[in-house]
Formats: sequence, C-alpha cells, structure tokens
Amino acid sequence: MNQRPLQRPAPALAARQVPSTPPEVSRLAEELMEVMSALIAVIERETELVRAGKVREGMQLEAQKSELSRRYMVAAEHLKAAQKMLSQTAPELLTTLRRHHDTFRAMLQVNLTVLATAHAVSEGIVRGVNSEIQRRNIPNTYTASGQRAAPGPRNMTPLSVSRSL
Repeated sequence: MNQRPLQRPAPALAARQVPSTPPEVSRLAEELMEVMSALIAVIERETELVRAGKVREGMQLEAQKSELSRRYMVAAEHLKAAQKMLSQTAPELLTTLRRHHDTFRAMLQVNLTVLATAHAVSEGIVRGVNSEIQRRNIPNTYTASGQRAAPGPRNMTPLSVSRSL
C-alpha cells in the first residue's frame, strides 16, 4: 500500500464548477475523452513493459499514470453532475463517451490482469526462495516415533529483500 499524502487536484480542475452551459458540458466531455486516451496509452505501455518482464521500466510510468488518473476522476465527477444536460444537448457525444469508456475499461482490465499475474509470479518466486532457505536452516531431527520433527520458531529465519539492487 502506498503511504503517500493525498494530492490536491490541479487548480484549473479543482476550481472548475459543474458546467452549466451546453458548450461547457461538451468541452468537459471532450476533455474526459482526451484524458482517457492518454491514460489508455500509458496503460498499454505499462502492460507491454510488464509482459516483457521490464517491471522497473513499467514502474517509471507510475507518476504519469497517477496524474492522468486524478484528472480522469475529477473530470468524470464533474461530468457526472452534468450528465442530464449532456444527454439532452448532445446525446451523440454521450454515446461516443460511453463507447470510449467501454474501451478504456477493457484496457484497464487487461492491465490489471497482467499486473496481478506479475505479482503472483514474483510472490511465488520469493516464497520458493524462502522455502529453500528455511529447508536448509532446519535441522534434520526425528521424534521417538520416527517421524520428522516440526521445526520450532527459533529455527525459522526471516527472508530480507533489498529493493535498492
């Protein structure tokens, strides 16, 4: 989990009130589609890098992805408040926006699946390494009945990982 302080929205987006005229609503819808397009491009790039095993390079996109995500959330919230006006004044734009959002959602699902797979694989590797280390540290002892004795807590040594390498 990230332990970062919450970031405040950019002044231009935070100061913007709910759009009240049809041109403002249309402009906000177009802005939301632009942000989604930019976010899709970043997500596609991250997905490609993680699939190729270049996780460190994919992590470098985090700041850009976070900023675009924040902008997306702010624009979506403002547009949600003006959805009724958008559906009355520009129903075709609303339809286009929904189709674009469906594409965005599909790409996001692919990205989340790739990230979850990479996480599971890396966790499996770390657990495997830890199991091998623990197996080597446990003394081979047997109980009176000839069964292998379970190791005590003092025989278990934690695994430490350096993220700076």
